[in-house]
Amino acid sequence: MRKEILTIALLGAMTLNQGCNSKKEGEEKSAEDKKPLSLIMVEPGHFHAALVQKSMYPDVDSVVHVYASEGPDVKAYLDKVEKYNARPDDPTHWKEEVYTGTDFLQKMLSDKKGNVVVLAGNNQKKTDYIKQSVDAGLNVLADKPMAIDAAGFEKLKAAFESAEKNKVLLYDIMTERYEITNALQRELAALPQIFGELQKGTPQDPAISKESVHHFFKYISGEALVRPTWFFDVKQQGEGMVDVTTHLVDLVQWSAFPNESINYEKDVKILNAKRTATHLTPSQFKLVTKTDKYPDFLSKDLKDSTLNVYSNGEMNYTLKGVHAKVSVLWNFQAPEGTGDTHYSVMKGSKANLIIRQGKDQNYKPVLYIEPTDKGDRYAEGLAAAFKRVQGEYPGIELKKIGTGWEVVVPKKYDNGHEAHFAQVANKYMEYLKVGKLPAWEVPNMLAKYWITTEALKRAKE
Repeated sequence: MRKEILTIALLGAMTLNQGCNSKKEGEEKSAEDKKPLSLIMVEPGHFHAALVQKSMYPDVDSVVHVYASEGPDVKAYLDKVEKYNARPDDPTHWKEEVYTGTDFLQKMLSDKKGNVVVLAGNNQKKTDYIKQSVDAGLNVLADKPMAIDAAGFEKLKAAFESAEKNKVLLYDIMTERYEITNALQRELAALPQIFGELQKGTPQDPAISKESVHHFFKYISGEALVRPTWFFDVKQQGEGMVDVTTHLVDLVQWSAFPNESINYEKDVKILNAKRTATHLTPSQFKLVTKTDKYPDFLSKDLKDSTLNVYSNGEMNYTLKGVHAKVSVLWNFQAPEGTGDTHYSVMKGSKANLIIRQGKDQNYKPVLYIEPTDKGDRYAEGLAAAFKRVQGEYPGIELKKIGTGWEVVVPKKYDNGHEAHFAQVANKYMEYLKVGKLPAWEVPNMLAKYWITTEALKRAKE
């Protein structure tokens, strides 16, 4: 049965208005109080939806219009937002206007109560939601992935064409660009005195490699994450090769060819790809989902009582002639004191830029410069060129070690993964103000999703 749920004033929302005049219940906002941007949350089934609202934004209305099917997913989202509103330090003041019903998407499209649709949830229909939203003239900020298979990629292509026609902006949430070591690796790769020229590499020895290890059971905002059961269905979430690897493929092209457009038909060649499954026991599944038994849609992935989730993948490809390798692995739970990890190497003619995040780094990402030339001349050139990076990132230093140099980053730059969602949102809002994305963003998003979906197609052949 359809439901109209009246505006939910979350804890503290009415007393923390950050500069807006307080309003009596039901009173309309005056024109001077109206913010230019208003969020529409559609089927917020992933915790990333709430993380977009962990911060307030100067140009975004505090009222968020939520359209979803009734159930635990939307409740979990609302609970997280409520906690952000009620936290003692820097509380938010979101007010959620919620509609639940099986016709939530049609209701959203007919109401058009906002102008920015945020999508972070079940990926099975996400590309459809993207396409229908931009067709209706709404801007879309979407969590990755925006497409999980070849058919979805074709639909995504059509969505970008529709967005251009309707003069709206479609953008995905690439948080890893804002992780400080990734940003610095890109900066240093652009300095010939430090990096030299990007090497071409070979299939056996790629010039760029990016690997990440993730975990199904983890803590978010200090609490154990409860994942929806559909997260473990690759038909709904997507395989690992088209999910987390989206970030890695994005970082490859963003770092190696900054601000350059990539044509996936001309510039990319998939060499090989493979996929494997992570195995979950019934007790592990219950721990992370709080569900006693497997739902029927997972029966296809069961062998005896073990759930096989195709969350792991590896792909080798060339990008403008440069050999790249991307791989992702999902384990159930990280050992105590550890977490998700990332490894990245870019090989230059003068030095390799390597990000490590293992035991020696206390499981925090650290960037290293490992020169191919150990002479004094390189060291002098490095010191001179590094001053440019210090101008952009004050406080960053070089520390000499046996293999080269460690880039020492002050704690102020390590704001954590959750904070990166606000950074992406703020960048997107800058683009909305000027009415366009950088010229390279759309072709590179298309290239990224062609690579992931084509690699999955090859891995299944």
